[in-house]
Amino acid sequence: MIDLYFYPSPNGLKVTIMLEECGLPYRIQFVDITRGAQFAPEFLKISPNNKIPALVDSTQPQAPVSVFESGAILLYLAERTGQYLPAGGQARYRALQWLFWQVGGLGPMAGQAHHFRAFASEQVPYGIRRYTDECNRLYGVLNRALGESEWLAGEYSIADMACYPWIIPYERQGQRLEDFPHVARWFAAMGARGAVQKGLERGHEKAADAVGHTFLYGQTAASVSAHNNNEPSGDKQ
Repeated sequence: MIDLYFYPSPNGLKVTIMLEECGLPYRIQFVDITRGAQFAPEFLKISPNNKIPALVDSTQPQAPVSVFESGAILLYLAERTGQYLPAGGQARYRALQWLFWQVGGLGPMAGQAHHFRAFASEQVPYGIRRYTDECNRLYGVLNRALGESEWLAGEYSIADMACYPWIIPYERQGQRLEDFPHVARWFAAMGARGAVQKGLERGHEKAADAVGHTFLYGQTAASVSAHNNNEPSGDKQ
């Protein structure tokens, strides 16, 4: 069985979409990151970064395979199944470059936009403007790419699955899909896929309350270590 350690954030949902697209049986192990479940010692063993998602594949003949980081999980599943990633050549690198673009750009920048626009404890105009504008630039990059082909890498791939959950909350990022017609066309096509719909049915993010904020924001090396060891850190959360 494949166990997916999961919370319905964009990074978690990209993996449920891939698992549904591949038709692989899997089991959800829900990790409530708003209550500190990501700091449990047993979770740390499979996710050294104390983040979701993480995956443990116990179906492998030699030994279970454990993978953390959503981009690495998508790559693992693609190579395991031979689906949604070309086997070689330029087509493979085209898909991988857009996967890494999402992991290194779209996800972090959209996440910062979400934080400063919706979750920050105080209004920081520079932060709001900085990340809203950067999201807008990245949407432009995506729009140009999708103006040249139906899917990001030519054929439907893990690159599309990686990006889509981060575009779903476009309004929270201060963006309008009508400003990016090729993105809007692709967004509708993604949403119409049955496996995508099933992947999204696994849940949606919930706004964190005051307790959740102590686990989600303001972590330091000392406070994370204390969480992992169930000790008081003395750090202000």
